[in-house]
Amino acid sequence: MNRYPRNMIGYGANPPDAQWPGGAKIAVSVVLNYEEGGENCILHGDAASEAFLSDIAGAAMWPGQRHWNMESIYDYGARAGFWRLHRLFTGMEIPVTVYGVATALARSPEQVAAMKSAGWEIASHGLKWVEHKDMSEEDERRQIAEAIRLHTEVTGSPPTGWYTGRCSVNTVRLTAEAGLDWVSDTYDDDLPYWLEAGDRDQLVIPYTLEANDMRFATAPGYITGEQFYQYLKDAFDVLYAEGQAGAAKMMSVGLHCRLIGRPGKLAGLKRFLDYAKGHEGVWFPRRLDIARHWAETHPPRRHDRPSLMDKAGFTARFGGVFEHSPWIAERAWALELGPAHDTAGGLQNALARIFRTASRAERLGVLTAHPDLAGKLAQAKRLTASSTAEQASAGLDALTDAERTEFTELNNAYVARHGFPFIIAVRDNTKATILDAFRRRLEQDNETEFHEACAQVERIAALRLTNMLPR
Repeated sequence: MNRYPRNMIGYGANPPDAQWPGGAKIAVSVVLNYEEGGENCILHGDAASEAFLSDIAGAAMWPGQRHWNMESIYDYGARAGFWRLHRLFTGMEIPVTVYGVATALARSPEQVAAMKSAGWEIASHGLKWVEHKDMSEEDERRQIAEAIRLHTEVTGSPPTGWYTGRCSVNTVRLTAEAGLDWVSDTYDDDLPYWLEAGDRDQLVIPYTLEANDMRFATAPGYITGEQFYQYLKDAFDVLYAEGQAGAAKMMSVGLHCRLIGRPGKLAGLKRFLDYAKGHEGVWFPRRLDIARHWAETHPPRRHDRPSLMDKAGFTARFGGVFEHSPWIAERAWALELGPAHDTAGGLQNALARIFRTASRAERLGVLTAHPDLAGKLAQAKRLTASSTAEQASAGLDALTDAERTEFTELNNAYVARHGFPFIIAVRDNTKATILDAFRRRLEQDNETEFHEACAQVERIAALRLTNMLPR
């Protein structure tokens, strides 16, 4: 099977109404990454020091050596930054989700106690704050299991959610196996969504790398707290306006103790929180609260996915979408199908590609496979179920004798002139507009009419698929 696993359709043009509690226009999820004591360090058994996300410009890993300045910056996050943020959030009564590296939490018992007393959600940020990309699948599975074990030991309860950050291509699938309420190792939407992970439906709550204080430590990035505030404000304003228009979304704000915990940076965060709290209809949930709401309000709903079907099942299901032409479905199955083709519009495109690139003789065969409108097959009740329903939708199953005579004469004249039956997407029309089109198209030259008939065949296929798959 030639399959493309990436999902670039998501909710498409019509995302669901989030229906946030209290009719909120936006959900602002504040996340505090707690990594201090879990980063690369030879004290932790790593081969080199940390080089990621600090105020040291151009930092590089020091193999076999402790990087005293790097360690000191991380220490600031635990010693000072955390407590400044703890005072801010508890003082403003804003609940927080902590992405806690298990080994970092184990080295910070007072901070863990403060998180718990504040009612914050403590999710897992992995066993150590290191790259997962080069781990084998089994090694990563063991790391995840150990992270959950240690997290439970240190905090008193297992994590409800997971975010690795420095993840591998296997991370989301492996964390889905762990039975968590949510995972966040994606950046692909402004709303939660369900991911089918084998027999399990895993809720994904996408995260952010742009409404994130990590940009104080990357280029291009923020230099001042005011820049951070302005970006968060702009993002909030756009999403809040969408919520006012009936399409409520989620905004994630990513923070790190050693970064935003610095006074000049924190000033921008505080200004944003004051701004957001000054609006009506703003919900500040933990990610667990989002997960519970989504599971109750938007539970997972599975449907047959064309991209996952075997050839026989695919052809049996969709072989009649183009009238009596299963070869189109057979060839379409061999295309590079993926989640984008698991909707009516996506699959129609795949089938239409086969039809459009077929030989003229093959396309003519599809045209001639269509029955006459209100013709002898209809009277003998020998139409396919789809054609029967389509013709009935325009009242072609209940013609007067005069109407039947007119259709018969037009059918005969049309076939004699063009060599194939008159084809029109009946569901788009009425009896009167069908007759008008019949008379107009009867007079067209054959090449023009061939292309118009082919376009109508594609439209009929599209309409049929809307009854078979989500739009």
